[in-house]
Amino acid sequence: MGFDAVEIITIKRDRGELSTAHIDWVIDAYTRGEVADEQMSALAMAILLNGMNRREIADWTQAMIRSGERMDWSALDRPTADKHSTGGVGDKITLPLAPLVAACGAYVPQLSGRGLGHTGGTLDKLESISGWRASLSNDEMLGVIRTAGAVICAAGTGLAPADKKLYALRDVTGTVESIPLIASSIMSKKIAEGTGSLVLDVKVGSGAFMKNVDNARELARTMVALGTDAGVRTVALLTAMDRPLGRAVGNALEVEEAVEVLAGGGPSDVVDLTVRLAREMLEAAGLPGARDPEEALKDGSAMDAWRCMISAQGGDPDAVLPRAAEFMEITAPESGVLSRLDALGVGVAAWRLGAGRARKEDPVSFGAGITLHAKPGDAVRKGQPLMTLHADETARFERALQALEGAYEVTETADPGLLPLVIDRITA
Repeated sequence: MGFDAVEIITIKRDRGELSTAHIDWVIDAYTRGEVADEQMSALAMAILLNGMNRREIADWTQAMIRSGERMDWSALDRPTADKHSTGGVGDKITLPLAPLVAACGAYVPQLSGRGLGHTGGTLDKLESISGWRASLSNDEMLGVIRTAGAVICAAGTGLAPADKKLYALRDVTGTVESIPLIASSIMSKKIAEGTGSLVLDVKVGSGAFMKNVDNARELARTMVALGTDAGVRTVALLTAMDRPLGRAVGNALEVEEAVEVLAGGGPSDVVDLTVRLAREMLEAAGLPGARDPEEALKDGSAMDAWRCMISAQGGDPDAVLPRAAEFMEITAPESGVLSRLDALGVGVAAWRLGAGRARKEDPVSFGAGITLHAKPGDAVRKGQPLMTLHADETARFERALQALEGAYEVTETADPGLLPLVIDRITA
């Protein structure tokens, strides 16, 4: 059945409910170019302003899935589990998590993305490893999973092409913040990946897309409902992003920290969240009695899975990671407690140092970023290093320092308002 784009825009503009047929037609017609960008922009704005109900969001998500291919892991002899983070500063959790879960008995097909703005991208981090390849064919992905138990790679162009086209449009039309469109964007790709279970890490705080707990909870509930309705066992954790995660922000710096975690060390917040998410993934995959992730970190099996995964994708797990040519230290202005370290300020500073990109086609500096020597709640002495900035050119330091103005504070006592690492757990 054919419709008119203006008719569909008008229904949502006037706070009406789009039928399944309306949604199927408009997504298909937009993917084929029959609905123009300006018409889809108007519809996206109407959805931002007037929302969608659960049925509409589910239909929108399914229509985007049907716009492309759907992956199939039924040939594997173990259950599959995937994880998605909404992004943050220092969020390198996917790197140790995928091999850890593989070492505990589940297969992990992890399709990841690149960074944009102040949030880092998993693929950018891994590409700092010499020889590592992000782009794999479906057969290559299957081969890596069978060899290593996990694969982390780029999504193919055939996966939810309607979402790719709409995502770019939302970015330039002020409609990124729509929860129905965010949820359907994430879940259309994740459901199309074909995983049997999914754990969502929904970040909350200044360095996250969702700045407050209520909005993050709404997004989490919407995505869990979409996954559940599509037959994917889905659970979400709300986790803190009011301060950076771990002590490393930047591509190679974060890989180094991830390897520390796999070796049985690493910052406590990164270790705690990695283990918590691993347990959630194993439970969602139907493996609650699997070996405990903490044991897999201690006995080296998670590290073995990491080395196998990196090697299977052409990387050298023993290669020396890139280092930036220049560095600058920032010291504590006085003695006391580091009461605040704003994730957004640190993320923007790392971006300006070269760790991130402003446009998708921009290159990144693998060695650029920030090493944190103190975390909120730590006692510090005047003159003690708080952080080290890394860049390939000294000219980058000035703008990074501007981003850090007011981003950290040393006071007499700790800030009682810091979010707990895990704020909430959302299930169907």
